[in-house]
Amino acid sequence: MSSDLYPSSPDRRAFLAGSGLALGSLAAVLPAGAQEKPAAARTFKFGLNMSTIRGQELDAAAEIDVAGKAGYDSIEPWFRKLNEYLEKGGKVEDLKKRIDDHGLTVDSAIGFAKWIVNDPAERAAGLEEAKRDMDLIARLGGTRIAAPPAGVPAGEVVSLDDAADRYRALLELGDSMGVVPQVEMWGGNPTIGTVEKALYVAIRSGHPKACFLGDVYHTYKGGSAFESLLLMGPHALQTYHFNDYPADPPRETIKDADRVFPGDGIAPLTAILKHFMAVGAYPVLSLELFNPSYWAMPADECAKTGLAKMKEAVAKAMA
Repeated sequence: MSSDLYPSSPDRRAFLAGSGLALGSLAAVLPAGAQEKPAAARTFKFGLNMSTIRGQELDAAAEIDVAGKAGYDSIEPWFRKLNEYLEKGGKVEDLKKRIDDHGLTVDSAIGFAKWIVNDPAERAAGLEEAKRDMDLIARLGGTRIAAPPAGVPAGEVVSLDDAADRYRALLELGDSMGVVPQVEMWGGNPTIGTVEKALYVAIRSGHPKACFLGDVYHTYKGGSAFESLLLMGPHALQTYHFNDYPADPPRETIKDADRVFPGDGIAPLTAILKHFMAVGAYPVLSLELFNPSYWAMPADECAKTGLAKMKEAVAKAMA
């Protein structure tokens, strides 16, 4: 574990003294307005991250139709695709109706606003982009967006304390928009490349809505332990990117394009799902893949296959 995760003494002592309470809060506190589900009603929702069918080159409306017809509960659209649709004359209201007609929810969305960078002007522009993203997703009925460490130039360092302050600013913007940004780790990223760093940023932000957007592949790529999920709970774990990874290529050289359908790799999916259940967390499992071989499939077939494999993994874990 990298020593840059911890402040120096005496700040380090204060951090260690408070971290147990903070982690406990992440595990125990439910999202605002949420209520603990009775045991019989606890279940996972299944979402489609639109990266999974990105290579089929559908527009945003068609992607929604694919998810709805395949039987998903939720979608996780990309702002790039939404904005392309709107720039070509599409209407937000039409997308919202399509989402509602399929009985879908929008539980997260993917954007790359540069909220975390060191340059003040670039960061201000990033917050403006995040504001536009949040406004759009709120109009679609969405409640959360991803907040990855996007835009940090190669070789530049962003301290975890600065990242936490900037995440808090993003969360405060979200308060005004009715949308929650989820701090997202990218495995191996110099800024937030491990689960440990993402949790530090979330806890250090000191904001009651801070939460974590995890990912099977990125946890593996970053070298973090899946047992870290046992330190979290329903508040921290609201959306989780679900996928699998093969034994080859090895962790050091594996890339996004190598991700595979759940159950087709070596990820300990049963253990991961049992960790969720052990802490009472039932996040939206959002299928996020970037595999060119899946992009060569018809989008409907790809989506249906992915959903069936997610459901099979969950059924195995709950048996």
